[in-house]
Amino acid sequence: MKTNKFLALGFALCLSGLAQAQTVDELVDKHVAALGGMDKLNNVKTLYIERSMAINGMEIPSKSTIVVGKSMRTETSVMGNSMIQVVDGSTGWMVRPAMMGGTGDPEDMPADQLKSSKGQLDPFGALVNYKAKENKIELVGKEKVDGKDAYHLKVTTKEGQTVDEFLDATTYLVNKVKMAMNGQTAEISFSDYKDKDGIKFANTMEMASPQGALTFSTEKITVNGPVDESIFKKPAK
Repeated sequence: MKTNKFLALGFALCLSGLAQAQTVDELVDKHVAALGGMDKLNNVKTLYIERSMAINGMEIPSKSTIVVGKSMRTETSVMGNSMIQVVDGSTGWMVRPAMMGGTGDPEDMPADQLKSSKGQLDPFGALVNYKAKENKIELVGKEKVDGKDAYHLKVTTKEGQTVDEFLDATTYLVNKVKMAMNGQTAEISFSDYKDKDGIKFANTMEMASPQGALTFSTEKITVNGPVDESIFKKPAK
């Protein structure tokens, strides 16, 4: 009798696990469809993005060039000074002006910064193609984000990083992400999604920081434009 009870309990737990896995996959499928569909996302090879960051009344423009899954270069202009950050495969380098603690010469990117920057090579996030990326997803439940229902998904990446992603329960687009960044928990909000070549991109991102709230506004996106890959190579000093 006890054996039958244990078998019944085990069977029930297995069914529960399968139901949750199906629910996670259903949510991810709806998310991918909301972004534009897997075919369109897989067809994106390069992205060029111009953004403006607002902090304490100051506007800071940036330009990013991404070869998806391979390389990324971001140039930011601060009070007439240019800061460059580059990820190229497994390596990274940057140029920091004196006002940002640098010398103005190319220098290797610190390992922790390189690790976190690699996430930008994947512009559509950890949910898209999560099985191929060997990410694991747990459905935590339904919560409120800015007064709206959202599905809370806990993502554990292949590298062991944990990211909490929240999908709007109506649009199935990401409206908030929480993750560890530079030893602290960073919380980023996404809003004002707009269509570009059949793909949805968040035009506004907001992130809290010790210096105040950071607001990123997207001004231009080019999908699959030409890229001169020499811009990712570290120049000699």
